[in-house]
Amino acid sequence: MSKYAIIKHGGKQYKVSEGEYLKLDRFEAEAKSSVEITDVLAVNDGEIKVGAPFVKGAKVVLEVVNLGKDKKVVIYKKRRRKDSKLKRGFRRQFTRVKVVSITA
Repeated sequence: MSKYAIIKHGGKQYKVSEGEYLKLDRFEAEAKSSVEITDVLAVNDGEIKVGAPFVKGAKVVLEVVNLGKDKKVVIYKKRRRKDSKLKRGFRRQFTRVKVVSITA
């Protein structure tokens, strides 16, 4: 079983493993820079450690790969027989990161 952690970032929770890539909500950081997250809710490295609310001394080191925009999501609302419709588009901005290490 591989080592994993559950982290909190931007009001969301993510399950991450070492060497994994993930998209987080955009935050300002240079590409190839390192980011440390100390909001670790749980760590599993053979035995599970759960924090209340965070695990003390645990951190996850991330490396920023790039910044970007996701595919467009179209929101379309229509009320039948009312001649009422609304079409909006939205592109989420993200920061792609790679999980470098998990320490507990």
